[in-house]
Amino acid sequence: MLKKLTSFTILISVIFFCFINFVYGQSANEIKSQMSDINEQIKALDREISEYKGKIAKTTEEANTLANIIKELTLTKNKLLKERTQTEKKISVTGLVIKELSGNIETKEESIAKSKESISGMIYLLYQNDQESLMEKMLSQNDFQSMSREYNNKITLNDELKNHIFELTGQKEELNKTKAEKLDEQDKLTILKKTLLEKEKAVALTQTEKNNILKETKNKESEYQKILAERIKKRDQFEKDLASYEDQLKFILNPKLLPKSGSSVLSWPLDDILITQLFGITSSSGRLYRSGSHSGIDLRASIGTEVKAMADGVVMGVGDTDVYCKGASFGKWVFIKYNNGLSSTFGHLSYIEGKKGDKVKTGTVVGLSGNTGHSTGPHLHVTVYASDGVKVDKVPSISCSGKTFVMPIAASTSYLDPALYLPKITKSMIK
Repeated sequence: MLKKLTSFTILISVIFFCFINFVYGQSANEIKSQMSDINEQIKALDREISEYKGKIAKTTEEANTLANIIKELTLTKNKLLKERTQTEKKISVTGLVIKELSGNIETKEESIAKSKESISGMIYLLYQNDQESLMEKMLSQNDFQSMSREYNNKITLNDELKNHIFELTGQKEELNKTKAEKLDEQDKLTILKKTLLEKEKAVALTQTEKNNILKETKNKESEYQKILAERIKKRDQFEKDLASYEDQLKFILNPKLLPKSGSSVLSWPLDDILITQLFGITSSSGRLYRSGSHSGIDLRASIGTEVKAMADGVVMGVGDTDVYCKGASFGKWVFIKYNNGLSSTFGHLSYIEGKKGDKVKTGTVVGLSGNTGHSTGPHLHVTVYASDGVKVDKVPSISCSGKTFVMPIAASTSYLDPALYLPKITKSMIK
């Protein structure tokens, strides 16, 4: 009787597991097929986006004319639309991965429940078997062979129970692993949905900028060049005002309070790095800046590129200098104080993510690159300072009708070369 019950319990378990695997196997194959199709579409979009990046880079290097600016904005918008579609596809794939993991979890939970039933049945049989003493069992058997069989059945049941418990433990470990994977995928989905919103904003901002330029210039090259010349004049005068103001600020740089040069305590704020302007006096700085020196580094970035915090820290301020005097300074900016003695400003943004007081981690998206403020083309400007020598403050400007700017203001001695704290720069990273 004991042997029959044991065999029956095992048979039911096998049939149940086979049925579950057959049914889930069908749906899992369907999900994998859908995922494969969408992943191929994502690869195709990758190629198209790459082509747009190449065209935008080529256009950026061409003469600064109205036609080229409009052409670049059109290419950027098309690229952003492709990126938005790609993000939607990635969201679909992640949703399918979550669906597949959910199916795995459901199957494993049902399998665990069935294993528990089998174990419960075996424990009950062992309990019944243990109600009689060994002597009673021996006296109840007609012969030694029957007694031996009863004893062997008990050993077999014990072994099967141990195997089921071992199997159950393994199933629980697999279940916990699958649940952890599902949580990771859900986190990815949240990030992708946020990225999608950012892309949609970037598309709208690009179209708005294009419309504003066409309206401002009346679609005439002469008007565009006139506006450009006026902005350069304002920028030069504002730089002179700012330099005069910052030179009066007293700050003695203490190298002991700064990270060691070459320590790479800062990460790159963009995923793809091409440096178009280095820090300090360079071949371009004298031509582009009245002071003859560049206060940070410029990185190639088409409008709508995600800009990320370079280390853990706190957003100490955000703003837009175009509100006070269009085209004179940073445009939309984000100022972050890091936990390592350094601070940074990201300038010329098209969109600001977050607000003053937000805590950020390395890689947190704080904005989208753009072409605001004084910028001859879409890019990201990065300034790095010694934290003790910079703060968000007000600076008066004679050049901009007596306007008072609110922006990061630093003593001239607190400006630092970002390259000292970023990962090693190679020749291929410099234009």
